Amino acid sequence: VGPVFLLSGIGVFLNVLTSRLARVVDRARPMEERLKVAAADEAIDLRERLRVMSRRARHINRAITLSTLAALAVSLVVVLLFSATFAHFSLAVPVSLLFVGAMLLLVGALLSFLVEIRIAIDALRIGPG
Repeated sequence: VGPVFLLSGIGVFLNVLTSRLARVVDRARPMEERLKVAAADEAIDLRERLRVMSRRARHINRAITLSTLAALAVSLVVVLLFSATFAHFSLAVPVSLLFVGAMLLLVGALLSFLVEIRIAIDALRIGPG
């Protein structure tokens, strides 16, 4: 039952990540349009902000990829656990390896998410600049 709850948690995490990615894309598109007609000093600022958005999107994309791979590995764990009832040999080693692999992938996704959050906080502007 544990892996199924883990799949649910990964699904919620993927929802958060895709929402953050959509937000980054929605904020970057108007900046790209403004960049086409911006004066030189504003263009420098817009390019820097777009670089930050690009870095954030890369980290979110990495987190989405790693989370999806973790979900696939957990799904294989569930399949193997059900298959173990019909198999005439032990599937403990493959199940253990897949589960550890899934956890490592999830750790990588969470670290990438943490980096993205740090980038967003560092770029945060409140009030007149």
